[in-house]
Amino acid sequence: MAHAAALKSETSFQPAFRPMAELQALTDHDLVKGYLMGDTRAFDAIVERYQGRLLNFVYRIVTDRERAEDLVQEVFIRVHRHLGRFDRSKKFSTWIYTIASNLAKNELRNRSRNPLVLFTSITQGWEDEERPLEFEDPTARPDDQFRKRHVRQMVEESVAALPEHHREVFVLRELEGRSYEEISEITHCNLGTVKSRLNRARNSFAEIIEPSLR
Repeated sequence: MAHAAALKSETSFQPAFRPMAELQALTDHDLVKGYLMGDTRAFDAIVERYQGRLLNFVYRIVTDRERAEDLVQEVFIRVHRHLGRFDRSKKFSTWIYTIASNLAKNELRNRSRNPLVLFTSITQGWEDEERPLEFEDPTARPDDQFRKRHVRQMVEESVAALPEHHREVFVLRELEGRSYEEISEITHCNLGTVKSRLNRARNSFAEIIEPSLR
């Protein structure tokens, strides 16, 4: 995707002040600060850092790759337009995921109007601090990679079958590794609701994917 290139006409990018390698080493907070101080390539670094993550997140919500790419493009346009109003005492990642979540949910509303280790032990329950799923292992043999890709496809299909409000919290927690507090902010739900929805989502997901794992 050429998100950064597509945005250049709208953002009027200026010559770089620092090399991209240096910018990529900065924190989100420093990138935002640098961009607001005039280092326009800092925005390129933000796009490069988040475009892949956001595409995966939005795609799992809307289940349409091309539309997900369009929505992620819109996320960055909105971030650029409103970055000056971002409260820098907050986490930037939470803010940008909130924008992406809202756009994805709007997409689903408009339509209505018009990993492996975790799942091999699925019957043993879920651990609150379980990390996001890892599907690829660079040390694995080719047949292992094929099996993991097959499981990944099953996971994606099972996630897509979840109800919208369950799918969102499931993706944020189990696939993106977001904290309960971040999910609460992104979804505008209290912690109790987040945990309740996540519990239901996990149970539903287990029921959906279990026949495929036999």
